[in-house]
Amino acid sequence: MQCDRFVHELLKAHFCAMSFGDRFAEYFNTIEPSNDELPDGVDWIFPYDDREVQECVSSFAHRYYAGNHDRTFLFGINPGRFGAGVTGVSFTDPVQMNRLGVENDFDQRAELSSQFIYEMIEALGGAESFYNSFYIGSVCPLGFVKDGKNLNYYDEKPLETALTDWITEQIEAQIDFGANREIAYSIGKGKNLKFLEKLNKEHGWFKRIDTVPHPRWVMQYRRKQKPQILESIIEKLGPHIK
Repeated sequence: MQCDRFVHELLKAHFCAMSFGDRFAEYFNTIEPSNDELPDGVDWIFPYDDREVQECVSSFAHRYYAGNHDRTFLFGINPGRFGAGVTGVSFTDPVQMNRLGVENDFDQRAELSSQFIYEMIEALGGAESFYNSFYIGSVCPLGFVKDGKNLNYYDEKPLETALTDWITEQIEAQIDFGANREIAYSIGKGKNLKFLEKLNKEHGWFKRIDTVPHPRWVMQYRRKQKPQILESIIEKLGPHIK
């Protein structure tokens, strides 16, 4: 019993000494898909067993998630095939990753959501300032494909039901990086917000959940209103900049 307590305290001290970026990199470079059976025809998007992805995640983490202070969390839905499904970093395609100074040999394919997110980040003062204050993750940190297309965790009720406990564990693991518990943001309204609010009500992670528009919705359906949408996001997120 004393040995177990000593090991627990040792691990706790080690975890507390880690930076936000250390926790981020360790989590994503060791994450495993849930053992729960997926519905027929649904497959995981799982890039984190690739050495270059692991190196990319680690380089990004140590460059942009330095320090041990809390950050305000923004939760997307789940990774797609051409953003985090390639680089391992939420809403960051290979083109943006190179622009951030993290060189990579991935197919340099731009992704719409990533383009908007980085316009937003630039409007908020640039990547170093933004990631010093915010963390962008996902309600479900691994994505899905069906029939060769992206699938959201909530698109099929059996998938959402099967993964709810696992998703809960992953949200809690991300919060342990160091989260501002006053408020978190859902990227997008609708089903992602509803699911996150339900879990937050059950587990009490954050005092309040707010939203910012989903970048794909903006880029596909509200592109002409993009300047006004960015301004509204700046008004909402700007006060959290350290």
